[in-house]
Amino acid sequence: MEKELIKSLIIEYQDFALNQDFITRPFSLEDKANYVFVGLRRSGKSYLMYQQIHHLIQEGHSIEEICYINFEDDRLVGLQLNDLEQIKRAYEEMFTYKPIFFLDEIQLIPSWEKFTRRLVDTGYQVYVTGSNAQMLSSEIATTLGGRFLIQEVYPYSFSEYLQAQQISLEKNWQFKPSVRSQVARSFNDYFHQGALPELLLFKDKRSWLRSLYQKIFFGDLIARYEIRNVNAMRLLIKKLAESVKQPSSYTRLANIISTAGAKVGTQTIIDYINYTEESWLIFSINNFASRFAEKESNKKYYFLDNGILSLFLFDPETSLLENQVAIQLKKIYGEQLYFYNQNIEIDFLIPDEGLAIQVSYSLQDPETEKREIGALLKADAFLHLKRMMIITRDEKRTIQVQERTIEVVPIWEWILTPSPHKSSV
Repeated sequence: MEKELIKSLIIEYQDFALNQDFITRPFSLEDKANYVFVGLRRSGKSYLMYQQIHHLIQEGHSIEEICYINFEDDRLVGLQLNDLEQIKRAYEEMFTYKPIFFLDEIQLIPSWEKFTRRLVDTGYQVYVTGSNAQMLSSEIATTLGGRFLIQEVYPYSFSEYLQAQQISLEKNWQFKPSVRSQVARSFNDYFHQGALPELLLFKDKRSWLRSLYQKIFFGDLIARYEIRNVNAMRLLIKKLAESVKQPSSYTRLANIISTAGAKVGTQTIIDYINYTEESWLIFSINNFASRFAEKESNKKYYFLDNGILSLFLFDPETSLLENQVAIQLKKIYGEQLYFYNQNIEIDFLIPDEGLAIQVSYSLQDPETEKREIGALLKADAFLHLKRMMIITRDEKRTIQVQERTIEVVPIWEWILTPSPHKSSV
């Protein structure tokens, strides 16, 4: 690649990063650490880079110390490992600073981790982003040798979503009808359309979501993993979307998809699900009650964004509700999050916290209320829970039963309640 083009890109990207507007997100980075930002496409990883660049400038650094490169730029198509060294040399011919590298979507360059490790080994500070969780694979983790910290980046939280719409929540806002109505309207959009930051810029949000999904499907899945049975992958994702509330085994999924006309084996399903998780389209949680083998083979699957999930559903309300709760819990508790399914069904269980959560769109039906309360009380009998909750769409009350308290909380209020645990952005 021509060095003069690289130099012009370095200057262009310095100006670009300096003039970016963004919503400040609640995360803090270690001053001297190197970071890998990972997450779903368009979840805001690049904007976290811009935020960190502005933070460094506020701390006294010059924009000329920043070497930011976006590898999705069409002018950089076809770059190889050796070209990364050319970028470093081009910068050093222009400036006397030791640069701070911001390498955006660097997973597009084969063997990128070798270059970044060498940078860190020779004393450079480096930030990288990527849409593929293979950046966290054991091979790359070994190559990076513990030199990078991992920052998972999720779509907007609801509080960030409100901030992006310039809705501020002052003390006792719940008791102000006009503000409460604004929050309710915004949550309805957040609930159905998802929380990818760039989505707010578009009027036709569903078309934008369809376009993004197609890019993830054909770019991050089909092309990257060289998948030949495209129809099987398409049917698998559709089936996972339709089954977010139910555990699914690999064998059952293979049988369903084969019956639908896309003949596929269990091992292929295992591979396809791994690819889909690695691309940050979905995540899974295990059954706390199962033996190890069943934990691995019989999981519940959720989508990282409600807007993408909604593309697959005709009557989405109950599925979107549980999916939104799953996203929030995953951000807070990570690998500590489970479901429980053995004689009783508990939607979400955090054993370390003694917390069990049921998700029910409404408790107006007495049979529904009886079922949800009964499951929690049975779980409490042998798990000795500290806290039991039922998250609904709009209902709020407290249930006292058998000297125990069960909190019934509307999702929009629960999702705005600060967690005592540090969550990913």
